[in-house]
Amino acid sequence: MKKKIALVTGGLSGEAQISYKSAITVSNNTDREKFDLYRIDINATGWWYEPENGEKSAVDKSDFSVLQDGKKIQFDAVLLCIHGTPGEDGKLQGYFDMLHLPYTSCDAATSALTFNKRYTVAVASFAGINVAKSLHIFKHTPITSAAILEQLQLPVFVKPNNGGSSLGISRVDVATDLDSAIDKAFHEDDQILIEEFISGREFTIGVFKAKGTITVLPITEIKTGNAFFDFEAKYLGKSEEITPAEITIEMQSQLTAAAKRVYEVMNCRGVVRIDFIYNESKAKPFMLEVNTVPGQSDASVIPQQVRAMGWKLTDFYTAIIEEALN
Repeated sequence: MKKKIALVTGGLSGEAQISYKSAITVSNNTDREKFDLYRIDINATGWWYEPENGEKSAVDKSDFSVLQDGKKIQFDAVLLCIHGTPGEDGKLQGYFDMLHLPYTSCDAATSALTFNKRYTVAVASFAGINVAKSLHIFKHTPITSAAILEQLQLPVFVKPNNGGSSLGISRVDVATDLDSAIDKAFHEDDQILIEEFISGREFTIGVFKAKGTITVLPITEIKTGNAFFDFEAKYLGKSEEITPAEITIEMQSQLTAAAKRVYEVMNCRGVVRIDFIYNESKAKPFMLEVNTVPGQSDASVIPQQVRAMGWKLTDFYTAIIEEALN
């Protein structure tokens, strides 16, 4: 008998537009002979079941069920396609845990931790993973740019502490630009992370678990003419993504080991994407951040890496759903 899967998309952040693109790819590549897929859109107006034909209707939040042709549908698992809140920060994960409903992403604790960039690098550093030197700043406790520059060396990156898709991030090369970069980041979040720039090549690596085995996908190198891999570079074609990356065996082995170690240390589940800078003078990778619901649109890195591994996306999503069901 086919399993009933809720494909949950939308969200309550600026990343919702990416979530809808991801949901299209996932929906187009889910094996309909094995799974019945039900699209659920969570947005500012409510939680909605959107059948392929017919009127949309509200989800019953008491048990996350929907009505179809007057019949109540209970799901076997949730396929999460929300980037940002509430699907990537642990809120929905906690709700699904209360309902004993399996889902395809990391659990509530890991999702909440990794959504906070500063806490992520702190835990990674504690586990011996290389990270950039950084400061964590809160809106309620202002700090002068002079005080920041006593602790960190320019250039620095200023970024919202929670959130993704590189919204609100700036690279600061001169001290006079720091205040405006901080204002821009605070526009997106009440906490910001300021971290020292690490020169090197930028890589992003998908990692997933299926049948209890952790698999590191082929590595992608990000090359962009922009100051960094920002929203434009990610989603508006302003970058070149090389998969698999053209790197030495030693770099590949170091990056693969680091990605697997981060996955284990953070107690990840499902597919995650981990960003690194490889500093060639120090000959080691530095972890930047962990994305627990990485983009799945056709232009996104994870589908590129899955294809580079020689898998069909259908087989990949089947493996991810089956791991959640198990």
